[in-house]
Amino acid sequence: MQALIHLALAMGSFVGTHLLLSHPLRAPLVARLAERGFLGLYTLTAFATLGWTILVFRAAPAAPLLWMAPIGLWHLGGLVMALAGVMLVGSLIGNPAMVDPTGQMTGPERARGVYAVTRHPMMWSFILWALVHATLWPSGRMLILSGGIALLACVGALGQDRKKARLLGAPWRQWQARTSFVPFAALLSGKAEWHALWPGVVPVLGGVILWLGATWAHPLLGGPFVPPWLWIG
Repeated sequence: MQALIHLALAMGSFVGTHLLLSHPLRAPLVARLAERGFLGLYTLTAFATLGWTILVFRAAPAAPLLWMAPIGLWHLGGLVMALAGVMLVGSLIGNPAMVDPTGQMTGPERARGVYAVTRHPMMWSFILWALVHATLWPSGRMLILSGGIALLACVGALGQDRKKARLLGAPWRQWQARTSFVPFAALLSGKAEWHALWPGVVPVLGGVILWLGATWAHPLLGGPFVPPWLWIG
């Protein structure tokens, strides 16, 4: 129990400092430290708290799983993780949340690819990772880790919507009107078009390569064999 409390403190420090530095503390710290000084503080804090979390997670003793996921969920989880890989790689290409040097938003007229799924594909890739791992490997330490990551990604995405609407105004609100926070909601409601769903060759290939590499390394990092390697024995 003490190890899990330690892990919860470490995870809480990572999530809490990230949210505080990304939102309420950013403006006053930039005013005091300048942009480069703030970036240094942000990076140092993120690496320190993440490193603490990883060390404590690996040191936490193995414990029985709270439930055993059926094999069908493992297969489904493998497919969801492949989707998360494509969403993560796709989020690095043409992301309207990444403004140009003039501070203006540069985004497409219509949502395409991973942005037709959700306007926060990177955050949802982390949320999907957390949901899959919490469902398939529900140990105490995994639930704390995945819960913290899901919370950070969800609150971070909502905070980004508010911040971008305040900084960019109408262009971001128009982008919100053409997209959805919840995956596939814009497609189902007709705000985005199904024929625009194909993310492109680079996100698909990059996402699949990331998925294959991460799942191949899974047992090397102390985890179980997972799809697609589970499918081929």
